[in-house]
This record gives sequence, C-alpha cells and structure tokens, in this order.
Amino acid sequence: MKEAILYSKLNKGVRCDLCARRCVINEGESGFCRVRKLKDGVLYTTVYGLIDAMAADPIEKKPLFHFAPGSSPFSISTSSCNFRCQFCLNYHSSQRETPVGQRLEPADIVKLARQYDCSGISYTYTEPTIFMELAHDTARIAHKQGMYNTFVTNGYMTPEAVDYISPYLDAATVDFKGSGNKSFYEKYMGVPKVEPIFNALTRLKEKGVFIEITNLIIPQVGDMEEDTKILAEWVVDNLGSRIPFHLTAFSPMYKMTHLPRTSASALERHIRVAKAAGLTFVYSGNVAGHDFENTYCPSCGTMAVERWSVYLKKNNLSKNGRCPNCDEDLNIAGVKWMGHGDRRRKIF
Repeated sequence: MKEAILYSKLNKGVRCDLCARRCVINEGESGFCRVRKLKDGVLYTTVYGLIDAMAADPIEKKPLFHFAPGSSPFSISTSSCNFRCQFCLNYHSSQRETPVGQRLEPADIVKLARQYDCSGISYTYTEPTIFMELAHDTARIAHKQGMYNTFVTNGYMTPEAVDYISPYLDAATVDFKGSGNKSFYEKYMGVPKVEPIFNALTRLKEKGVFIEITNLIIPQVGDMEEDTKILAEWVVDNLGSRIPFHLTAFSPMYKMTHLPRTSASALERHIRVAKAAGLTFVYSGNVAGHDFENTYCPSCGTMAVERWSVYLKKNNLSKNGRCPNCDEDLNIAGVKWMGHGDRRRKIF
C-alpha cells in the first residue's frame, strides 16, 4: 500500500478529498470506492501499481476523435470505482470488493507503452480518479519521455484532484450517462449529485486540458431528448460549440439486461437535438458504419477523418490538423502525435 494524496485529518478519522463524495473514513475502514483505507491514522491507496487490465488501444476507442487521431495509447486500469452503475460494461472490474491485478510500477507501465509502440497512456476502463496516485506518477514519467496522457473519467473529482493531475494530463473524455439527469444518477448509478461533474469540466478547461464529452443514451430510462438539449446547451455555453460530443448506444449489461439496445434512429434523434443546441462536432458511438462516426469540415463539407467503429480508416487532415480543402480549424489537438493507421494489437 502507498499513502494516499488529498486527504484531511479530522478529530476522528479522515476526509478523502480526491473524489467529489469526500468520504469520511474511520480507522480500519475504506471509502465508498473500496480502495482507500485508513490504517493507524494514515489513508492508503490499495491499488497503487496493481493493474487489472491493459491494452494497446486506438485513441478512437476512448473515444477521442479530435485528439491525436490515428495514434495508439497504452490503456491501463485498476479495480473498483466511485460509481455503482447498474449498466457498467466493466462491472467485473469496477464492482470488485477486493482489488486484483499484476504488480507494475509507473516506470514499468511507461516501458510497456514504448515496447508496444504507443504514443501515450490512457487511464481508463474503470474510474482513474480512484487510482489517481498511480496515474499521476505514471503520467509524469510519460511526459518526460514525450508521451501524452488521457483520462476516460466520470468527472466526479474535486477541484484539488483536477489541480493535482492537470499538469500532466493532455486530454480527457468525460462520460455522462442519461444526459446527466440527476434522478437517473441517483437511481441507476448511486450518485447523490451531478454538480461536481460540471465543476470539474470547467476547471479542466481552465487548466488547458483538451475535453471531449460522451453521453450514453439508455432506452426507456435515460433517453430524454430534453435532457440531451440541456446538457448540449451547457457544453456550448461553458466549454464551446466545437467541443466533440459523442452520443453512444447502450448494450444490455450487468443489472440492466432487460432493456433493449439503443437503436441508430434513437441516436440520430439525439444527434439532431445536440446540433440544434449549437454543437458543431456531434458523433454516434457503438454503431459501426454509421456516417456520424466521421469528421466533416463545417465550412466546406469535406470528409476530414473517416472511421469505422473505434478504428481510423483514413486521415485526410492536413499536417497541422486542419481541413485539407479549405484549411478550416477543426479543433484538433495533439497534432504532433497524430497517426494515419489503425492499430489493433492487444496484450493480456
């Protein structure tokens, strides 16, 4: 175990200041995430260097469509999460009571990333906030070696956590479910409030982290067009109209296998809503072969990037990441890491 960062000592126990839950943890107990434990008055992280999943993924899988397109990050995670989503795709890892995994130090992770010819590292699969110490130490080494770092996060972190990781964080995919509807988060995810996610987003922007938004549309319980409209309008007003916005399809999973898969037509309805709210780059997700997977120039209509599912098929961008036809700025970041092919190698 390694001593945790961002906690405050109280008269009895401590308060964890990493996740927006700010759990008060007594001696011998763990926080809601199960992996931050108080022992002899010291808060420890029990997952430092305990990697339960790793793979060389396409950046498009995160999904990051406008950051270093065509590149390949080395993706890692640890066990557990600070949410209890009833539809989690990675529930076998995120909902573990006891963490498992392979012991790897930050330097080992960066070495593996280089071995698999990856341009960066993505902290993903489960919530990276709960393994923040490992992510921070790994990201710092990766930066020194000219690699990028990205988070795939639920955004439920404190301002202190954003400040801690942001010097080494290049991009973040912030995942909404059910368009951020408060009642949905309470009932199906065990999350008491959604405001910290929006606060974290504005702070990430202030710190210069490149942001993309995903929004999982779940039939019958999390598919209100009005909620998507509200979320999209907030993004336009607070993050900008050219923030990439992904509307992704739900697949029956975990405790919600009784619901149908999200149809392409349902996604298209929400895409129209998001575009009407003022967003320029709106994408579909988990619907392979859908035309809304591609990036088109909003000025001249040229297809700048062609994709198939989570793989890049063709990168037509100019060398500086702009429209190849009219030189329009398409809000592409991480250009120095940009690639032109898809990489499907995985390790276990």
